[in-house]
Amino acid sequence: MLGSPSRFIRSWITAAIVGSVLVGCGTSAEPANESEEAAAAGPKTDVAVQPIEATQQLTDANGVKISLKQKPQRIVCLFALCDDILTELGIVPTATNSALLAHPEFLGEEKAKQVDVIPGGFIAPEVEAILSHKPDLVIGLEDTHGKLAPALKDATTFWPMQPEKWQDSVGYLRDVAALTGRSAEGEKAEKTFRTKLADAERTKSDKTTIVIYGSDENFGVATPGTDVAAGLFPKLADYPWKSRGVEGSYSLEEILARDVDVLFVETISFGEPDGKLSEKLAKNPLWGKIPAVKNGDVHEVNSEVWAKGRGTRSLGIVLDEATAALR
Repeated sequence: MLGSPSRFIRSWITAAIVGSVLVGCGTSAEPANESEEAAAAGPKTDVAVQPIEATQQLTDANGVKISLKQKPQRIVCLFALCDDILTELGIVPTATNSALLAHPEFLGEEKAKQVDVIPGGFIAPEVEAILSHKPDLVIGLEDTHGKLAPALKDATTFWPMQPEKWQDSVGYLRDVAALTGRSAEGEKAEKTFRTKLADAERTKSDKTTIVIYGSDENFGVATPGTDVAAGLFPKLADYPWKSRGVEGSYSLEEILARDVDVLFVETISFGEPDGKLSEKLAKNPLWGKIPAVKNGDVHEVNSEVWAKGRGTRSLGIVLDEATAALR
């Protein structure tokens, strides 16, 4: 089994592997009180950016040591944060298994088609296919791809990342910028994101909002502290949600109890899409009682960006779309 949901940015990965996790559950999630909301929002965002110094050796925030003989020229991405970071730095990955690059704010569909796709999918990328690209650096998600480390050890440098909050994503951006000699690009991307977040803080909405995700009635709720994008929302609006500390899906009764004014929905499916999550939930009579539904303030968003991107460019898109909807 993969890492626990508290370590995952989206527990939809766990849900895909262990169907028993997503069972109906009547237990109510605890609402966050004012002090908890303030703690989740954290201090005001500092827009100052420290210089990034080029290096061939570093230790990231999770204690992972990376040592390269030279600037990496061939980078393989096994999860979307890598694609996000490289795009911010003006680098095209040698290969990827993410669909993020096809988004118009990244490479776009036509250019993205020129990037080779690693077979095996996100969960089980094929080692032979990865190594066939002769990568200088392979970047993956620790909880999912850490098991590949022994197979990659003698052939390339493997960097397992584990982002849980936006500050982690910024740190990884800075680290990759330092290793690739793209200091100016990294500083610019960080400055752009910090400025956008600080601007959004100054115009914080008094509306109540949450982000839900999934493919059917067994949906989840994105929680600040374990989810990168959700970690932005206490700075943008009232986000009355915290982890209840157990695995499982949530119920519409729990959503209804929060008086949600604006609802963001990420449809995440494995295999061929079979409809939007919001359309499936609309079959439940409780759906129509939610204030956001009554007011037409339900927003289906791009899950490649909102759930998987995690980097400064993706989070910038989240901020743009969220703040527009919350006005």
